[in-house]
This record gives sequence, structure tokens and C-alpha cells, in this order.
Amino acid sequence: MGPEVPIIILILAVPIYFFSKWILKKLNIGNEKNRKYFAVLPTIVLSPLVYVAAIVIWIVSMTYYPSKDFDKQEWKSNIEERYQMSEDIIDSEILIGKSKQEVIELLGTEYWSNGEDNISYYLGFVPGIANIDPDVLDIYFENGRVIKISQHGT
Repeated sequence: MGPEVPIIILILAVPIYFFSKWILKKLNIGNEKNRKYFAVLPTIVLSPLVYVAAIVIWIVSMTYYPSKDFDKQEWKSNIEERYQMSEDIIDSEILIGKSKQEVIELLGTEYWSNGEDNISYYLGFVPGIANIDPDVLDIYFENGRVIKISQHGT
């Protein structure tokens, strides 16, 4: 915890203090003189909580991405956002049992081969904290048929 964290909490404490004082006045708790002392306790409790909540909200917003159902047209036209459909491809198992030619007809010819039994499709950059590498969809074959599909960062 660096020195900037207590400073940020102190900066948050100022509006929280005045907000607490205003709430106490609206609730008619205490008088004008002692209300300022009553507002200190909620300020001490709420300031760190607001700081932590802001960090959690930021992390969630940075790592969230929508999931879409697979759409062949969108897959081929929106290459940078294919990751949104990868979950549906994996969970629905729409490729399981298909031949390599059937997979290529469905997903396109823009793949790279990792040997005879594995091909990969570019998915784009999945939103995330410090995510600097694109993800790929790996499709594994056995006896010419898809047996497994997975996603990973490169």
C-alpha cells in the first residue's frame, strides 16, 4: 500500500463527511454543535469502503465482455470481436464431430495449422486487466473429426 492510498481515502473522506452531516441533519439527529462529531464515525467507516468499491467496480468493468451466440456472418466480418462468440462455440459444442473441411466452411480459411490434428483461429483481444495478447480458438481433431475446442491467450 503506497502513500497514495491514504491520500485518496482522505480525499474521499471530505465529501463523505459533509454528506454524513447532511443526512444527520435530515434525520434530525443531534444538534448543530454535536452533529459534526457524529458525522466522523460514518466518514471513518465509509471512506475505505467507497475506495474499495470503486476499485472493485473498475476491475469488473475492465474484465467484462459480452457473450454472443455464434453467427457465421459476424464471425467472418468482425474478426477483432470473435472472442464474444467463442464461449458459445465451446459450450454448444457445435464443432464436435465435424470434419476439418466442415469447420473451415463454417469458420473460414483464416486459420493457422499447429500440426495435422490442431488448427487455431484468431479471436481478437479479450478485454481484461493487462491483457496485451490476443486470444485464439484451438480446435483439436482425432481421426479427422473435432474432439475438443479450447480458448487461450497467445
